[in-house]
Amino acid sequence: MPSSTIHPLLRFTLLAVGIYLLWFFGYEHYLAPEGKLDATLSQNIAGASATLLRLFGFQASTASNQPNLILLDGYPSVSVWPACNGMVLYALFGGFILAFPGASRHKLWFIPAGIAVIYGINVLRIAILCINHLYSHQTVDFNHHYTFTFVVYGCIFLLWMWWATRLANRPSLKMPSPSVPSYK
Repeated sequence: MPSSTIHPLLRFTLLAVGIYLLWFFGYEHYLAPEGKLDATLSQNIAGASATLLRLFGFQASTASNQPNLILLDGYPSVSVWPACNGMVLYALFGGFILAFPGASRHKLWFIPAGIAVIYGINVLRIAILCINHLYSHQTVDFNHHYTFTFVVYGCIFLLWMWWATRLANRPSLKMPSPSVPSYK
């Protein structure tokens, strides 16, 4: 059945389920058990967050024996674990854009750009949680689980809306076909 005859909602659902299954079997059964990709991303997020904190004058670093742990003034502040490194969010965002209709050439730039935005938001989130821990450690758990979950998913939703309303239906540039005179 050609894709043009499939109802758009059914097409989206089938693609989304297919992408989810690909993610589930690829990540959960191959990448997650090994742990290298998650560990690398967690360490990268922690390092970037510590760098951001230093830019704002904080004495921040990562622990040499646990590079996913951010230290503020030499004391443990926040650890970045696989559940909070953003990997699942990148897949969720990219999967939605892939499943949603739109020109492939727009998807080729929008998915990496969106992942970069989500990465930046996550680095900022971790840095703010470190500051939160420094000044009001009793509120870190609430902010980690609720405040920042709302903020991060809200930003992802806005990126999806931007895709769905501004870019998905934007016509691709097509070269006009040369007009061939018809002779009768």
